[in-house]
Amino acid sequence: MQTNQETLGALERRIDMSVSMADIDKEVDSRLKRMARTVKMPGFRPGKVPLKIVAQTYESQARSEAIGAAVEKAFGESVREQNLRVAGYPRIEPKEAAAEGTLSFSAVFEVYPQVELGDLSQCKVERPVLVVGDAEVDKTIEVLRKQRTRFETAERAAADGDRVVIDFAGRKDGELFEGGQAQDFPFVIGAGSMLKDFETAVTGLAAGESKTFDMTFPEDYHARNLAGQTVQFEVTVKRVEAAVLPAVDADLARALGVADGDVSKLRDEVRANLEREVKRRIQAKIKEQVMDALLTANPIEVPKALIEAESRQLAENAKRDLEMRGMKTKDIPVEAAWFTEQAVRRVKLGLIMSELVKAKELYAKPEQVRALVEEMAQSYEDPSELVRWYYAQPERLGQAEAVVIEDNVVEWVSAQAQTTESAVSFDELMGNNAA
Repeated sequence: MQTNQETLGALERRIDMSVSMADIDKEVDSRLKRMARTVKMPGFRPGKVPLKIVAQTYESQARSEAIGAAVEKAFGESVREQNLRVAGYPRIEPKEAAAEGTLSFSAVFEVYPQVELGDLSQCKVERPVLVVGDAEVDKTIEVLRKQRTRFETAERAAADGDRVVIDFAGRKDGELFEGGQAQDFPFVIGAGSMLKDFETAVTGLAAGESKTFDMTFPEDYHARNLAGQTVQFEVTVKRVEAAVLPAVDADLARALGVADGDVSKLRDEVRANLEREVKRRIQAKIKEQVMDALLTANPIEVPKALIEAESRQLAENAKRDLEMRGMKTKDIPVEAAWFTEQAVRRVKLGLIMSELVKAKELYAKPEQVRALVEEMAQSYEDPSELVRWYYAQPERLGQAEAVVIEDNVVEWVSAQAQTTESAVSFDELMGNNAA
C-alpha cells in the first residue's frame, strides 16, 4: 500500500492511497470460497455448489465487499501511521489515473483540532452572592399561598386581582370577528391573560353591568387580521369574585407536605429548598461566564462533521421535547440548521473542556459524585430511593459524573480568572419568578 497526505485546510486532509489488485483478487477468491460452503442453489446440496457457479452469481458482490474492506483497511492503517485523529467519516473518491495492477483512491476527511490551553488570568468572572433570609422565605410562602388561591363571590365592582366572569362580543366594522366572542368567560384582572386595555375597561363594573368600548389591538398582535386594528367590544359582567388566600397555618403546612402541620417546619423546608435553588442558580450563572471565558481564551476551529452531528442531535432532542408536550412532530419541520450556532458552541466547549480535564486532572472523584447525588436527593420525600436509583445503572451515574466534572472545571477556571463577588437581589436571581 502506498499513501500520500495533503493538507486542504485548517482541519481538512486528503490521503491518496493505492492497493494491489492482486491482493483484492485474492480476497475475492477467499470470499467466494467461504460463500460456497453455505450457499444454497436449486439442484445442489448446501455446500456442494461448484465454485464456478458461485462466482458467476456472487463475484460482483464479493468484489464490491473486498474493495470496500481494502479501502477501509488502507485508510485505517494510514491514519494510524500518521497519528491522525479523524473527525466524522471520510469521503472516498476513486482516482482514474492509477499504476497498472493497482486501485488508487483518495480519502478526504477532517481531523480534530490541536487544543492548546490559553491564559485565563485576564478573564473576569462575577460570582453572585445571596443569603436566604426570612424575607425570601416569606416571599416564597406568599407565592405558595397565591398558587392555592380560591375565589368567592363579591357584591361590588371588579378590582385588580378579582376574577370576573363575562360575556363579550367584538365587532370590526360592525361585523363579529372570529374569536372575538364568548360566554361565561373567566379571567383574573391583572394576571395578563387579557390585553391591558380590555382589563381596564372591565375594571369597575359590578355583576349585571354592561359596557361598550373601543379598543385598538397592538401592532404586533398574534392575529394578523386584528394587529393595529380598532374594534368595538360589548361586555356584560356576570360575576365578580374576590381572591381569598389561605392563611399560613397548620392546614397550609399539611397541604404543602408537612404531615404534622407545624408551620415552623414548613418555613425550614422552604428555606432549605430555597438555599438549594439559590445555589443552583448561582452556579449556573458562574458556569455560563466560565464557558464564555474558555471560548475567549481558547479560540479553535472545529470540524464541520462534528457540528453537523451535534446539530442533528439537538434537532432530535427538540423533536422529542415537542412530543413529550403532546405535539405530533411529523407535522412540525425541525431543521438541524436551526441549531448550528448552538452546536458550534457545544462542540468547541466539549473539545476545550476535554483537554482541560485531562491536562489538570479534573476528573470526577467517587466521593464528589456521591455528595452530588445525595444533595439532589434531599428535595425528595425518600432521598435514599433516588440515591439507589442513580447507583442502579452506570448510565445514570454517568450523568452525575458529568455534572461533577463541569463543576470541577468551573471551580478551577474561577480560581484562575479574576473572580469578584457581587450582591444580587432575590427577584433578580430568580428571574422575578418569585415576585
